[in-house]
Amino acid sequence: AAFFGPVARGNPVVDSFEAELRRVLSSLRRLRGAGEAKHDLHRHGANTLFNIWIKYKPRLPEWYYNERLVKVGDTLAQIKEYKLALQQCYERYLQQFVSVNLDDVMDDVQCFKSAFFPNGVRDKNAPLVFHALQARNICIYQMVCSRDRKLQNQESLQTCLNALTSLRLTMQVALPQENLCWLIYNGTIHIYTICRHLMVMGHSAKVLEYLLWASICMESSIPLLSVHYLTWRATLYTAVSQCYFDCQASIHGEIFARRGLIKIDELKQLEDISSSLERAETEKIFREATLKMSVMIFKRAVYESRRNPNSFRRESKVNPRKAVNLSWPRTATERLLVAMFDCAAAQFLAILEALSDPSRNLLPPHPPVPDEMQIRDVTSELFSAGLEILSGNSLKKPKQLVRSLDLHFILENIFVITAGEERVSREAAVKFVKLAFSYEEWNVFYSAFEFVDNFLQAQDDPTWKKADIELKLLTLMQPIVFPGKFERSFSITDGGKSKEGSTHQGSEKTQTIRSECCSESLKSGNPFRDLMILATKAFSYVSTFEQNVHPDKEILVDVVMCLWQKCKMELQEIQKWGSHCLEYIHKNQAYQWVHVLWIMNEIIERSNLADTNVMFAEITLCLAAILENVADS
Repeated sequence: AAFFGPVARGNPVVDSFEAELRRVLSSLRRLRGAGEAKHDLHRHGANTLFNIWIKYKPRLPEWYYNERLVKVGDTLAQIKEYKLALQQCYERYLQQFVSVNLDDVMDDVQCFKSAFFPNGVRDKNAPLVFHALQARNICIYQMVCSRDRKLQNQESLQTCLNALTSLRLTMQVALPQENLCWLIYNGTIHIYTICRHLMVMGHSAKVLEYLLWASICMESSIPLLSVHYLTWRATLYTAVSQCYFDCQASIHGEIFARRGLIKIDELKQLEDISSSLERAETEKIFREATLKMSVMIFKRAVYESRRNPNSFRRESKVNPRKAVNLSWPRTATERLLVAMFDCAAAQFLAILEALSDPSRNLLPPHPPVPDEMQIRDVTSELFSAGLEILSGNSLKKPKQLVRSLDLHFILENIFVITAGEERVSREAAVKFVKLAFSYEEWNVFYSAFEFVDNFLQAQDDPTWKKADIELKLLTLMQPIVFPGKFERSFSITDGGKSKEGSTHQGSEKTQTIRSECCSESLKSGNPFRDLMILATKAFSYVSTFEQNVHPDKEILVDVVMCLWQKCKMELQEIQKWGSHCLEYIHKNQAYQWVHVLWIMNEIIERSNLADTNVMFAEITLCLAAILENVADS
């Protein structure tokens, strides 16, 4: 290339090199719609890219070739071609520094620095090396996610932890250089992304040290201490605090959150002296950061304050029938909410965080209930307060001050696309309903469901249609998972007059959901009725809706497992009859059990659930065995 002049556009070698790269990248971008030929086209693209690197390495200056290696790797990562980006770009570039496995030099700082930075970290090529090292770890993590998202394989988990260790080492070497603050910032984002995934999978204890490191890095880099990065720093503080809560070390979670508040206040004092941003903008940033810390403090304080008999006098629970006549705040929990948070949205967020427990699933088994009656009271009060905010009652003013416009706002605008100070976001409302189901707070569950469902049904967005479907599945699972546990009083409006009624299975709305998919042959009172309703409804959701409206796999797994546990004994009895199973089915009218088994298998197949639970293999084998026996009979 040097023979033809400067290495830039117009140089025939450079133009040829860039044209070939554009063609191969363009072909790789189009692979998503390639169908059955995708594998062959992908292999051809990988081979072409490999040949380009081999062909042009001796023809281009080293600096230009290396820059293009990393740049093309970034492009491949953007189109989710992580394996190609890793092997053909980042590792190809980094292997010029070491002849051994790259992971072998990640254990020691001095070995790492001497291998990748022989001329020191101030060398002009150092930023490119740092970037390639970080990008390599992200590609490795994304490849793990693509093949084992739930980290069921121990090797997958260890690979993620190795990536975190490598990111930390890279940041440790770069931290003293202020001009590399961008790399520290990006590193904290990468660490947070991986750690949040591992926290969801139940590995909070393993990632706590990395989140702590990311937080300290943000505090140690002078350029990153500005108000501009405060929101992100508060997010890291919140993640660390949440990790402590997940590890059953709530006192350390609260201490770290209070430490975060001190750091935020220190910055606010400096900002008050000389502010470079608009006053309103800085106030908003500090308000949001303070809110995150306050929520984590509330998460522990709301329970611990009641464990201490000197903090609050023991109060009786608020009777839901009398609650409408009491003004907000009605309980000790609500008073603490009002004292710590000045708007309904913040109060609702604090309630969600206080109730959230990563070890608690939607369906039993659940962690053991605390023995202290005070803790149970707090939980009930949190749900009562959440329902009050959701219904808009906490926003109501004294009667003499209420205007028709205020009531209209309360009744119509409690749900909005963007959460405002006095408005609850749709995501938060849906999460609250699911938490009520998990805690078996049935009065709250059905009341909140009616509020949320009325809103979700009017939405066309697939996200909210999906949420509506998931909540309806929960209402159908309730009488099966918790039979006979709930008799609910509810009020309905008929022509402006309020009437009271009761039901063993929720409100009129949930009765309507059941009747929509209940055949005439399954009369009310039939023990099989609820099973068939849940099965047929779940099957219709995965069959008739587009993929982006299907319920989450976690809920579908719960539905299938719920059906299987209820049908398992009867289906195994059918299997025992072998080739005479038809005789048993006729005699005991067991056709419906086989029908539900077939539906379960269809849900597993249509939703790609086979690899999520080993029990699903037993369901498929059971169906196959019964069908073979029927064919032989």
